Amino acid sequence: MATMNISLPESLMHFIEEEVLEGGYSSTSVYMRDLVRQHWRSKAEARLQALIAEGLASGSVGQVTPDTFAQMRKELREQYGKAR
Repeated sequence: MATMNISLPESLMHFIEEEVLEGGYSSTSVYMRDLVRQHWRSKAEARLQALIAEGLASGSVGQVTPDTFAQMRKELREQYGKAR
């Protein structure tokens, strides 16, 4: 695991120490990893919501069947094969 050192004002350091105690975290490192993961998930969710909205705004593509997904997989395999 990589190590990162950060400098914080004392007020933030005290806040983090309180959050560790109140939140039941075993250490400040665990707390900070949790914060980063939460932010990461939040960004991923926002991206997914944007993609869904984009898809909905693009209009109807007609009826989706199992054949639709088979065709999509085939196209992706062909595209992936060309990229290699």
